[in-house]
Formats: sequence, C-alpha cells, structure tokens
Amino acid sequence: MSREGLTPSPVGWDSDRDIEAWLGRAPLDGNHTADACVVGLGGSGLAAVAQLAGRGLSVVGIDAGRVASGAAGRNGGFLLGGSAAFLHDAIARWGACAVELYRETLDELARLETVLGPRVVRRVGSIRLAGLPGAPESVAEAADREREVADCAAHAAALRAHGLAVQDYDGPLGTGIYLPDDAAMNPVRRALRLAAAVPPGAALHERTSARRVEAGRVSTDSGVISAGVVVVAVDGCLEVLLPQLARRVRTARLQMLATQPVAAERLSCPVYGRWGYDYAQQAPDGRLFVGGGRDLFAEQEWTTDAAPSVQVQAYLDGLAVRMAGEPVRVSHRWAASVAYTPDGRPLCVQVDDGVVAIGGYNGTGNLVGPVAARAAVALALDGTRPPDYLAS
Repeated sequence: MSREGLTPSPVGWDSDRDIEAWLGRAPLDGNHTADACVVGLGGSGLAAVAQLAGRGLSVVGIDAGRVASGAAGRNGGFLLGGSAAFLHDAIARWGACAVELYRETLDELARLETVLGPRVVRRVGSIRLAGLPGAPESVAEAADREREVADCAAHAAALRAHGLAVQDYDGPLGTGIYLPDDAAMNPVRRALRLAAAVPPGAALHERTSARRVEAGRVSTDSGVISAGVVVVAVDGCLEVLLPQLARRVRTARLQMLATQPVAAERLSCPVYGRWGYDYAQQAPDGRLFVGGGRDLFAEQEWTTDAAPSVQVQAYLDGLAVRMAGEPVRVSHRWAASVAYTPDGRPLCVQVDDGVVAIGGYNGTGNLVGPVAARAAVALALDGTRPPDYLAS
C-alpha cells in the first residue's frame, strides 16, 4: 500500500441515493440572534436542536461541514445498547448507573426506530465475537481469544442479571454473544433524515465553523450568533474548541474502509470483536464497512488529524478479508475524530454561563449522544444535574 493511495476518499456511507439527494443548508450569513445555539450537527447536536425547539425556543444550529460530516457520519453505523465499556466493566467502574444508561440507550433506539422506520434503522441485533473470524494467526492471538471467551461469558452474565436480552453465539464467524436488541444503520442517512425534520423555529447552517464559544455568543467566520443558551456537541476536537476541557477529553482518530459488494451474505448484523476494537457491518447491497485497529497504533492515533494512515489501513485490509471470508476490493478509506474520557463516561458539563458541552462518547455516540443531548438541555434550561452516568 503506497502513501499516495491514502488520500482520503469520500466517506463510504455517502454512496447512497438518499444522501446524494441532500440539498444542504446555506452557511450562516451575518449576525443572528436566537434563544439557543447548537454547535455541531451530528446525532447529539440534532437531538439538542429538536429538544430546544420542542421547548418553544428559537434555535440556530451550525456545523463546520455538512450535517453529519464529522464522526456522526463516519462511524460504523452500530446502534448498540450501553456505553463504550461492556456492561460488566461499566458497572465495576461507575456502579448501577451503568445499567440506567444501558436502558436509556435502548429507549433512544426505540425512538429512532419509530421516527425513522425500518429502512433506516434495521433491528437485526449485534454479535460480540471472542477474537476475530477464522483460526488464530498466532499463539498470542489464540491466548487472547481464550481470555475474551471468558470475558464474553462475564458480559452475558451481567446482561442476564439485569434482565437485558443476550444469547450465546456459536456460528460461522466464531463464538461470542448475540445481543438481539441492537440495530444497524447508515449513520449519514439517519442524520440527514433528522435534519430534514427539525421543528419550526430551528435554522440549520452548514459550512459554518465556530471559532470561539463564550457566554451568550458563538463567533464564526461569517457572523456572530447571540444566544442565551449554547450547546456544544462536536465530540472530536472538543478540547480544541473548548480548551478548558483539555484535561477532561482527548481526541483520537478512528479509521474505516468500505469494500465493493462481497458475494456471501456473511454478516447478518453488526459484528465487533477483539475486545470491541475491531468491527464490521454488511450493508443490504453487500458492501462491507470495516473499522478498528486503533489500539495497535495507539500513540499515532491520539491525534486531531482525520486523514487515514498507512499502518491502520493496512491492518484494516486484512481485517476486511477475515470479516468477509473471501478476498475484497476496497472502494473507500476514511477516518474520523472522536473524544475519549479517562473513565469512559461521556461528558455533559457546563463550561460557562449558559454554555453546556457534551461529548467524550469514547467511540460509541450514536445512542449515547442523544441521551447526553437531552441531559444538556435539562441542565441548561432547568438546572437539572446530569445523571451519574454522565461526567459533569
């Protein structure tokens, strides 16, 4: 693989008729005044817009690119219950509030399913594998797989102890657990559908970068937005826009690729393995969307650079073959910036008078993000303390 071959391609998810038909929203033009401003129009930002407008507030929402041009439109398209940490680990770290977050994310998934329908949200479950498909390729991989077999059992036991659905999995991909409540989606299609349905009183502006956020105002290259309430929902590079959060979150790069359709209907649902670091989804048209490998090159991947790298993409080439069970042809390569927190809890924190930031989803913001957005609106408007599963 040559370095020249890693010029970022269009995101694989964008090869979709619904997305290609998106007309877009005009950039901000001049100064504006509204009751509230939302910075970042991914899943969490759009949820915040809807919540604020639903309270009767006028809202201006902005995004540096297109709606869902950041991590919200560049992720694996998994709709998984719970946090980034597996449930038994989250309980050990945070206590019973981890179960509360799990239930909140399942409720959010049910809401999305109702609003968007089965064409966008495919309720097919997910599989957590112990290791990766195929025979172990080294003694070290075999030993790691054995450790993960035991961890999958602990994960399943925690789910069953709290009445959450789980089944043992032993099939052509390997062994692990199947979680029937989870779902799959094209993440960009989800976001654009939600953006198209924002309530009256909300104005969205694409290609509008926030340069400075402070109490009562958001400064952009094309004007200033004056607003009594500001919700910052950018996740990746959150500590760049809000330097006061530099010790609370750290940006990392997550990388993916997409393939041409493969012949076998190999993956009936989203699959993640090797402790959740590697993941893949097969779209209805047969294409594979594969990501992971960050932990193998961790020092290089703690970065705000969102261009794919030679090392990780080479690893993903091999991972795609293992997930497909046959040779593949790569069509797209891309990366995204996301934020991590030290203990894995997402952030919902007031950073200035009337300014609340949400993020730090640790790579799993598709459902956690909207949950955090509702907490942010409650904090900003009502002074309600965020739940314990959100770091405040």
